[in-house]
Amino acid sequence: MSKTSNAKLGQAAVRRSAESRGKNRISPIRTRSDIPSARRVVVKVGSSSLTSIVNSLDELAVATIADVLAKTHARDVEVVFVSSGAIAAGLAPLGLTRRPKDLATQQAAASVGQSLIMNRYTEIFSRYNVTISQVLVTAEDLMHRNRYHNAHRQLERLLDLNVLPIVNENDAVATHEIKFGDNDRIAALVAHTIKADALLLLSDVDALYTKHPAEGGTRIAEVTDPVADLEGVEIGTIGRAGVGSGGMVTKVEAAKIAASSGIPALVTSTANAAAALDGADVGTWFTPTGGRRSVRLVWLTQLAKTKGSLTLDPGAVKAIRRRTSLLAAGVTGVDGVFRPGEPISLRDQDGKAIANGIAAYSSEDMHRIAGKHTDEAMDELGEEHDGVVVHVDNLALLSNRSAKR
Repeated sequence: MSKTSNAKLGQAAVRRSAESRGKNRISPIRTRSDIPSARRVVVKVGSSSLTSIVNSLDELAVATIADVLAKTHARDVEVVFVSSGAIAAGLAPLGLTRRPKDLATQQAAASVGQSLIMNRYTEIFSRYNVTISQVLVTAEDLMHRNRYHNAHRQLERLLDLNVLPIVNENDAVATHEIKFGDNDRIAALVAHTIKADALLLLSDVDALYTKHPAEGGTRIAEVTDPVADLEGVEIGTIGRAGVGSGGMVTKVEAAKIAASSGIPALVTSTANAAAALDGADVGTWFTPTGGRRSVRLVWLTQLAKTKGSLTLDPGAVKAIRRRTSLLAAGVTGVDGVFRPGEPISLRDQDGKAIANGIAAYSSEDMHRIAGKHTDEAMDELGEEHDGVVVHVDNLALLSNRSAKR
């Protein structure tokens, strides 16, 4: 293929992304009172709500949440249940008195606990003639294109078959340290994956408060602007049982992730689950502040750990803010070490992060082509390279502005 043809391919990549073409949809659920009209919901319950203080399954708690979800399912609502507690449930059978710190023991506890939890859910939901399934995922499963499509197809097909999927982080086979509060984030990503109408994040805390209620804190009933509404708010950590990996911090993070992409979220207690699904005035409601986005863009803006950064000239900054691909000609600096396909930060001349993107080239190759036009990049790396450093569909703008501005 000629250089001219490759140059045209590079220019063709500079186009408006799907996100800018008006194809995104905000959930029809606008207030908590609308929740009963939702046709598809994701409900996440934390470890502290499913396990007792002695690190074993709380049979009453498990039966109670199953009862609520089964009744919701019976109203022809599609329910996806994200259940924590595998590690916590496996502690007592292994003779452990506290959550282990090393990865191997965490994996062992998760392997034991996951089967215990699923056995109980299978028994309880069968009383309501509800078929359940186990879906084990990692955050990476929802990030990589092929694995994401597999997860999406699996969940959609299960819902088509009137199955109630129970999703959990695949702790037992994690090859890295199990991350803080992953199931909260996974719940938000699953909500995006299946285009849920609402996300419910349940724990042993009934709402988000301005500070601890014992110190005079008041309930925050609604968050319409995460920057302004949560300014100065003291957000707690681990729940009463001390067996979870997250806390209110990760609930709020997950709720913000959902709301920023068009999915309303409610943070409340497991005890309020039935009331929440009935639309009662409970918990803290996070109003949608943006439109639907792809899971990849949500990950890039909210979760990705960037491996390096590129510094851009003013023209390139304006170009990506207009939602076009980043070309090598606009890059003035390369920092860090990264490979193709890894997330990177895009910064202006003052060092301010303006976007995250998925690198098309390694840092080594970027040093070779930074500042060069398409023809020069092809001369340096070969004609198969078009100088598109970050494709527009792999680019997510960052914003530190208040949602009300």
